[in-house]
Amino acid sequence: MSRRRRALVLDTSAFIAGFDPTAVNEEIYTVPEVESELTNESTSKLRFIASVESGALKTISPAPKYVDLVRSTSKSLGDSIMLSETDVQVLALAAQLRDSEYDSIVVTDDYSMQNTAERIGLKYTSLVNLGIRYQFHWIIRCPACGKKYPPDRKEMICENCSAQLERRPKKKIPVRRKYR
Repeated sequence: MSRRRRALVLDTSAFIAGFDPTAVNEEIYTVPEVESELTNESTSKLRFIASVESGALKTISPAPKYVDLVRSTSKSLGDSIMLSETDVQVLALAAQLRDSEYDSIVVTDDYSMQNTAERIGLKYTSLVNLGIRYQFHWIIRCPACGKKYPPDRKEMICENCSAQLERRPKKKIPVRRKYR
């Protein structure tokens, strides 16, 4: 059995938390969209640019089939409304690397990303928070009249009574940590 190479796939939150790809002896990847989420002239953006220029950080856009996988998975969980396009791209890249020759680990403090990664079977770790303890399946519900909506609903006003809708856990499953 051949040993798989290990790769870290960084979300924007990893840079904001101070992760420095040049200080780690691992293969480090992210998606081009991460740069646009970093504030201009911030330390995190400068670190991102320097890491790319030094070759310590590789930026890759994932194949469409992996983007579709992440979108359909996050939609089934009810996390699609919480994930940015960058989040989707990061998870898709991790899935793509996993299906090639890498043992891929997503570095993110975003709970919705961790929830979706758990369902897809991706390893993940956080830098600042403790990470998720449960994988949630979400539902959108009106607290006034009780009407339920699909978890990927974008409009958060009830059609029946015009109350503000709430996102609530429908089901939770304990997480078995794959990586910490």
